[in-house]
Amino acid sequence: MSRSQLELCRGLHDLGAVKFGRFTLKSGAVSPVYIDLRLLVTEPSFLAVVAQAYAELLAPLSFDRLAAIPYAALPIGTAVALATGRPMIYPRREVKEHGTRQTIEGRFQPGETVVVLDDLISSGDSKLEAIAPLVAAGLVVRDVVVLIDRLGGGGETLRERGYRLHSVLTLADIAATLAADGRLSAEREAEVTAYLRPT
Repeated sequence: MSRSQLELCRGLHDLGAVKFGRFTLKSGAVSPVYIDLRLLVTEPSFLAVVAQAYAELLAPLSFDRLAAIPYAALPIGTAVALATGRPMIYPRREVKEHGTRQTIEGRFQPGETVVVLDDLISSGDSKLEAIAPLVAAGLVVRDVVVLIDRLGGGGETLRERGYRLHSVLTLADIAATLAADGRLSAEREAEVTAYLRPT
C-alpha cells in the first residue's frame, strides 16, 4: 500500500470509523467489523484528505458529473466535487410527493456520463438500486468509486452488470495495517480475514 493509504487506514481508526466486535449489517449478516463513514463530517480536515483520495481515483476516468448515493456519500460527494471542481447530482432515495417530484437532484443532460460515488461497498445491491434511476433518466454509468471495498462480492456483482468498481482501500488493507501497527490483535485480524470473501 502507498503511504497515503496507510495514513487513511490509521486516520479512520483514530476517528472511530472502524470498529471491531460483533455487528449486524443492513443485509442481516453478522460482521466482526463495522465501518461508520458518517463520522467523516465531524473532521473536515480528514474529510478533505478522503476527498483527495477519491480525486486520485477519478483522475483517469472520463465523465461529466459525479453522482453521490444518499445518505452517507452526500457529504463525501460534496467534498469530492469541491476538490475536483466537477459538478454533482444525486438520486433521491424517496421521491417527494410535493414540489418538483424529481428522482434526481441537480442539473444534468441525458446522454452525459456520471461516476457513482459511495462510502463503501458490500454486496453491491444498493449500488444497482442507485444506478437504476440514473440510467432511467438517460445518464450513462460505467464506474463506481468507493472509499472502502468490504470484499463482500460487490465488485463481482457490478462487473456482471457491466460496471467497474474502483476502491481506495479494502477491508483487508485496513485490518492488515492496524494489525501491523499493533492496534488490532492477531486473533481479531484472523477473525476479520476469515470473514472476508476472496476476490
